[in-house]
Amino acid sequence: MPAKADPVVIKKYANRRLYNTGTSTYVTLDDLAKMVRRNEDFLVQDAKTGQDITHSVLTQIIFELENDKSRQNMLPISFLRQLISFYGDQMQMVLPAFLEQSMRTFAREQERMREQMSEAFGKTPVDLMQMDAPMRMLEEQTRRNIEMFQNAMKMFTPASRPAQNGEHKEPPREAGEASSDDIRELREQLAAMQRKIDALSKD
Repeated sequence: MPAKADPVVIKKYANRRLYNTGTSTYVTLDDLAKMVRRNEDFLVQDAKTGQDITHSVLTQIIFELENDKSRQNMLPISFLRQLISFYGDQMQMVLPAFLEQSMRTFAREQERMREQMSEAFGKTPVDLMQMDAPMRMLEEQTRRNIEMFQNAMKMFTPASRPAQNGEHKEPPREAGEASSDDIRELREQLAAMQRKIDALSKD
């Protein structure tokens, strides 16, 4: 099989100009957004230090898109508030993987959802009742993601061992392993997330 092409290197200079080393041209954030839509892989480096700053540049692209008044906002305020609240929280260590898996699943399902929505818009008002099918798909996928998330959290549970001298003792934990109190709190937060999903599905 042919090897996957290396990502294009974009260099960012002190004057904030972006230089595409693949095309030997200066580009804008909008150009990078178009590359993302075309599924073209790239990484952004600080031209002076060589530091990888792809994360901050992608975040800046999202900021610009969300502030473009000619576009509809994609990130709801409630989502932004929840996302901010997770910074510094114990859930922060597992949330990135959860979000990444959710987006991958959504990307796989998007073509089927587009077809269902196109069919719904082309039907009569009575048939438009079927337009909630994509939402039902999203709800079901969200439930599956929550279950996957809960199963993943089981890996944080310390293995049990018999108590010694009639006392219950937790087994020694490896560095970075969560304690029973950590797990209890994480499970409570997962339960709260599940209740919110259930409430949304009933609306």
